[in-house]
Amino acid sequence: MELQKYFSKFLLKQRKKQLTERDYFLSTELTKMLGTEVQNIALYREAFSLKSSSKNQDGSNYERLEFLGDSVLGAVISCHLFHTYPQANEGYLTQMKSKIVNRKNLNKLGEDLKLTDFLQKQNSVALGENICGNLFEALVGAVYLDFQYETCKKIILERLLTPSEINKLENKIVSYKGLLLEWSQKKKLNIKYETCEEIQVNKATVFRCHVWLGDEKIANATETSKKKAEEKAAQRAFYILNKKENILGNSKTI
Repeated sequence: MELQKYFSKFLLKQRKKQLTERDYFLSTELTKMLGTEVQNIALYREAFSLKSSSKNQDGSNYERLEFLGDSVLGAVISCHLFHTYPQANEGYLTQMKSKIVNRKNLNKLGEDLKLTDFLQKQNSVALGENICGNLFEALVGAVYLDFQYETCKKIILERLLTPSEINKLENKIVSYKGLLLEWSQKKKLNIKYETCEEIQVNKATVFRCHVWLGDEKIANATETSKKKAEEKAAQRAFYILNKKENILGNSKTI
């Protein structure tokens, strides 16, 4: 046992000598996060490299691993939901998967894990609003290549996105616009959105959206994009209608 400890410490010291200071930090912190020692540090270096990073001589960045991680995460979550909800139909499983892998939730997961702390600092590079979710998918891609599918699946469901976190999403509303559409189709009612650009006093352009239920204008909202304005207006319309119609039903929570 003592001999084993000696060799473990010896190998750790040797490994530390072989890594740059940044790579050693990356390896140490990710090992804590993932619950197992990372093997190929180059994968994680790529997963947390920005496209315009001048320090990446080969031009590699997180985007390829993000692409791979998106598919791997989708497969892991689909299998988990299939076995967790044996009586659920395809529509319910699709909704649940969408709640888990949608951009907003992935961004939150990436933020909670503080993944931007692992980026090579680039003062001149502006990070996009979805960078945390992109890095989360890139991390999944790196883990998959480093450990293969079964270990990757275990790490995702035990360390990165646990079943308890997935269960919390069961009654979460991802899209109020989609929810209103589904409700209006069941009720055979007509819901429509009218969106136009507006120039504010400070000359900033915003989008104002009005939600109509038949001939009645029931809610409106302004946002920086058409998509955001429609979703925000739909959310307000939902709360107004839910008081009258109980759209979700007594078995659901908001």
